[in-house]
Amino acid sequence: MNETSTFIYVLKLLRPRSMDNMSPEEEEIINEHFEHLKRKLNEGTLILAGPCLDGAFGIVIFRSLSQEEAETFMNNDPAVIKGLMTAELHPFHISLIELLNE
Repeated sequence: MNETSTFIYVLKLLRPRSMDNMSPEEEEIINEHFEHLKRKLNEGTLILAGPCLDGAFGIVIFRSLSQEEAETFMNNDPAVIKGLMTAELHPFHISLIELLNE
């Protein structure tokens, strides 16, 4: 079995805006982005994703077999493909985590 590494990518909106003043096209891209990440969660690749509530940025933490595969994962995000957000990839290590009861 191949060992995976953890990566994080930071997403920033290309143009400053809030979720309340997005165009219908931008809202559709956000929906595609969310559904894409939900699929990755169900596949067991995604660990955590979410936005800052002040709109500064969002993060996606995920598992990947290599840096190249991680770059592909990030670049296949619909928000990145469609130019709504920029993304910056970093290797990441989870040192501490609170486990929530489900």
